[in-house]
Amino acid sequence: MVLAAIPSPPQGVWHLGFLPIRAYALCFIVAILFGAWLSDRRWRARGGEKGTIADIAVPGVILGLIGARLYHVIVDWQTYFGPRAVKEPYQALFIWEGGLGIWGAVILGGVGVALACRRRGISVGAMADAVAPGIAFGQAIARWGNWFNQELYGSPTTLPWGLEIDRAHGGEPGVLYHPTFLYESIWDAALGFALILAGRRFALHHGRLFALYVAGYTFGRFWIEGLRIDPVGGVDHAVEFLGLRVNQWTSIVLFAGALVYLWVRRRADDEEIVAPAARPVHTS
Repeated sequence: MVLAAIPSPPQGVWHLGFLPIRAYALCFIVAILFGAWLSDRRWRARGGEKGTIADIAVPGVILGLIGARLYHVIVDWQTYFGPRAVKEPYQALFIWEGGLGIWGAVILGGVGVALACRRRGISVGAMADAVAPGIAFGQAIARWGNWFNQELYGSPTTLPWGLEIDRAHGGEPGVLYHPTFLYESIWDAALGFALILAGRRFALHHGRLFALYVAGYTFGRFWIEGLRIDPVGGVDHAVEFLGLRVNQWTSIVLFAGALVYLWVRRRADDEEIVAPAARPVHTS
């Protein structure tokens, strides 16, 4: 018995004259703004200067978007290149059509943030701990962009809930699919709250709260990724190795790396200076 059939939006783009307004882009904008707002509050509560988050967010967001798209294109290269391609190579630049890899965003965005922190004399570890919950909540919001694009859904399900997908996006009439975008959105939101609580309860300094974010996110992403089918043009282009998707292997490696970091830095309980001339503060 179906208790909750989740319909997909009839459209994800609205036009104001010649200007297209894309729901996918709006979700990401809201995600970035909310993440920056929460990070700014946490940073200032720990003695950081007002405006610091806004300054470091610019290079972080720009490089993060570039990295997110690069990661997606590399992992899903068969969509744009090779004999099985269903899109033209130049469409790899069409970021508004969907396809952003979080780890590309974290890596290149992290480089931008680290450079900005170094220029201002700010502790990168303290900054990472401050922004970790904001990243998780931002991801929870951004996943709704996938709903508007009718992507990031799983295999057919007979559970009491499921997602309707149009035939044009790979769905079949009368078939419901795992709403993996929703699973990840809920997981990310729960992770955001858990990070805030963990930061208040435990002394997690020197990037350890961020490592906890990485471990928590990858743990959830692994099983959610296993449900996905992601057909493009009716063909599954997901790259697999030893029966697992590349994103699942990435999750395994990063989860292990986060645990190692937490273990190695387990005795780093001293308070951390967020910036020159700032008072010692906890980076929960």
